[in-house]
Amino acid sequence: MQKDPEVNVLGDKLEPCSTDPVTGYFRDGHCNTCDADTGSHTVCAVMTAEFLAYSKYVGNDLSTPRPDFGFAGLKPGDSWCLCASRFLQAHDEGCAPKVHLAATHGRALEIVPLRILQEHSAG
Repeated sequence: MQKDPEVNVLGDKLEPCSTDPVTGYFRDGHCNTCDADTGSHTVCAVMTAEFLAYSKYVGNDLSTPRPDFGFAGLKPGDSWCLCASRFLQAHDEGCAPKVHLAATHGRALEIVPLRILQEHSAG
């Protein structure tokens, strides 16, 4: 699998999202993507208790540890590369987390309009 160019939604070099916990489709700490990433794990989001509860409710539990996958579970304040469609769904439901624009991959714009990402910018 070859990574897409590492460009963020602002047109600049993609910045890291998180290495603790390590995130990203390629588990490289960045919201890098490629054609095989059918979930488009491209939005660097800062977890909140509200979003984690919502995510669990809709069947995408990010807070429960899964040691069999080396996953400790996310907690409020952690950054994570979310599926762009899951972020948009949370936005539509009024519980989207903040996002780091500089660490959000440009391909997120195929699913989420820039104005929505900017509305939730963490700065």
